[in-house]
Amino acid sequence: MTDALLIVGLGNPGRKYEHTRHNIGFRVLDALHRESPAPFGTWKPDPNDVSRVASREGGTPVVVLLKPTTYMNNSGDAVARFISYYKLPFDRLWVVHDDLDLPFGELRIATGRGDAGHQGVASIIRQLGTKEFNRLRIGIGSNKSLGIPAEDYVLQGFSKEEERAITQQIIPDALELLQKLETDFLKSE
Repeated sequence: MTDALLIVGLGNPGRKYEHTRHNIGFRVLDALHRESPAPFGTWKPDPNDVSRVASREGGTPVVVLLKPTTYMNNSGDAVARFISYYKLPFDRLWVVHDDLDLPFGELRIATGRGDAGHQGVASIIRQLGTKEFNRLRIGIGSNKSLGIPAEDYVLQGFSKEEERAITQQIIPDALELLQKLETDFLKSE
């Protein structure tokens, strides 16, 4: 499956974490799964039971969505197993995640960056042995002005105003970027 594009959303499984800042990656993948013009199959557990996957097949390359169920700090386990099993090149990996260093709602694409203290990204870098993969970073605001430890801040929910921006602007903008990425990737094949 070296001709696949893997899009990973980072988050924590379970209802308790569903609408926390740390789960914006899961939310973007859920929206992509729901709203993509070319439908994905249903979410299924992977063979190792460390993630949930949904794929769009029938063309080349195959596009796969992956949500690790290992909890954020061990996200690399699920990603590395998938990449190793399918012998997927690192440039075919896109990781969607929250970012404390970006203002709320700002989106940035990055390749080859360090983890900047994000434990999910650190886990992926550690397990893959490289930081040479693509990322869509989504700003969730900063904890610094509030005096809240980062690990507590990322597990908080969004305010009503932020939640409105998430659903009406940020997730749609992220989907537009991911759909453009997918279109560009398919053209390059």
